[in-house]
Formats: sequence, structure tokens, C-alpha cells
Amino acid sequence: MKLQQLRYLVEVAKRGLNVSDAAAALHTSQPGISKQIKLLEDELGVVVFERNGKRLTGVTEPGQRVLDYAQRVLRETQNLKRVGEEYAAGDSGTLAVATTHTQARYVLPAVVKQFVERYPKVRLQLHQGSPTQVADWVAGGEASLGIATEALDLQGQLVTLPCYQWSHMVVAPKGHPILARSPVTVAMLADYPLITYDATFTGRSHINRAFERARVAPNVVLTAIDADVIKTYVELGLGLGIIAEMAFDPLRDAGLQAVAVGHLFESNVTRLGVRHDAYLRQFEFDFIELLAPRLTRKTVLATLAGAGGEGDAGL
Repeated sequence: MKLQQLRYLVEVAKRGLNVSDAAAALHTSQPGISKQIKLLEDELGVVVFERNGKRLTGVTEPGQRVLDYAQRVLRETQNLKRVGEEYAAGDSGTLAVATTHTQARYVLPAVVKQFVERYPKVRLQLHQGSPTQVADWVAGGEASLGIATEALDLQGQLVTLPCYQWSHMVVAPKGHPILARSPVTVAMLADYPLITYDATFTGRSHINRAFERARVAPNVVLTAIDADVIKTYVELGLGLGIIAEMAFDPLRDAGLQAVAVGHLFESNVTRLGVRHDAYLRQFEFDFIELLAPRLTRKTVLATLAGAGGEGDAGL
């Protein structure tokens, strides 16, 4: 049994049983992958993939268990490499962070600036996507850390920790009638066209629940994943915007005025997600603490240990 065979196995499963795509991703040949998978199956005495001729059509029940263990072995192999890097490479390496646009645009710049100043030899990679993509990237190993408000706690392979709490705001062009009405109610907002986040982004579920509780239907005329896009269309007079409070800057958004509506919508919690079996290097612990000072190395390690992860990770 070879690690290369396990990599082939996992990559084929990851690519929806498309051997050609797996071969392209691994920079090898399709016949080579097929041969190595068959050799592994023969060695284990287990058929991992169901076949129709030469085409793979499914994963057998024992094959799924083999895949689970293969993924675990590959993750632990990666952890072993990271142990070596921790002591051999010191303060250099790569940190991949997966996050949403709102976090990358409004929350992380100050964190990244401090981190880069502290670790100039570390290559920082920011992957932006939907909350579901963020969770999948961390679960799949493409990123070490995930930062998002939605979806992270739905990914079973991740341990999540709360970073900070925030509320929504309503933004309107200066002089808009809603600005003269206080306090703002959900029924009032329903009287106007609304522009807000896409269904799975930035606390949108809390917005939906507020309208459901009030038994009124919101007139959402436009959705976006980006608060800057929302504010652009609000400035054009297409409707009121409902955005995360950290996305409003009175100086940059001089043409808009914001109204606090924390009393209307549930507060939101942005969370950090890491794999439960992750080995975190010191600079990753430091990045986490720059983002959320109360998430110290000790706190993160205790959470990982409690979730069944490697309690001595990073020691």
C-alpha cells in the first residue's frame, strides 16, 4: 500500500468518480490511476468503486470505509509535514484563510496588516467564496482557517469558535423618508423596495426570520453577496439596503445614511472554523488571536481537544 494510491483513491472520489479529471488534477495519466486503484483493491481484498465496464459508477459500502480511512491517513500525513515545518521552517510557510467578501473587505484588512508585519516570511492566501464554499475548503484541506457567519457550524468535520457579534443596519440615500421615522419597524421596511444579501450570506437567515415573525413579506428587489454592490444600488435610489454594520463607513459612504436596526433582527455571530484534527502552527494561532483576542492558543487547543481533535496540536 502506498500513499500515492490513497491520493488517487481520494481524488477520484472528490472528482465525482471522473478518473480523467482526477488525472488532470494530479498531473498524471488516467490509465496509471486506474491501475493503481485496482492494485490497491486487490491488496485490500475490497472493491472500492462500482463499475460499469471501464466507467466508475459508485462507491461500495466497504469502499466508503476505505475512503474515510484514506482521507484520515492523508490528513495525518499533512499534519506530520506541518510538525516538521513548525520546527524546521520557523516563522515561514503558507497560511490559507477562506472567508466571505464581507469579512475580507471590512474585518480582515487590519488583521492582515498586523499579521504581515509580524510574519513577513509567511505567504498569506485569502480564498473568498460563499459560506458553504468556505466550510468545504476548510473541510477539504484547501484552507487552514475559515471565517464566516453562516454555514460553518453545519459542516460536521469542523470545530467552530465564536469570533465576534454584530448587527445589521439599514442604509438609505440622504433625505429618504425612512430616516425621519423612529423607531423603524419591520412593517415600515416592508413598505419599501429592499436590497440585501443573497440567501446564504451574512446573516440573511436572521433577516428572513424577522419578516416571518412580523407576518409581512419583504419586497426584495435585488440581492448580492457584496455589501459594496448593495450600497451602490441604494445610492441609485433602487431601494433601502440591509447590510452588516461593519460594512458601513460614514466617510466612504458619504451619500448614504445608516439606521441601527439591532432591535429588529437577531444579532449575528461570525465564527472561526478549523478541522477537528488540524495541526495548527504558531503563526496560525497568532492570526486567530489577532482576529479574536479572546481566542488564545490555550482556548483553541482546549476546544479542539474537547471535540476529539489533536489536543497537543501545535505544541
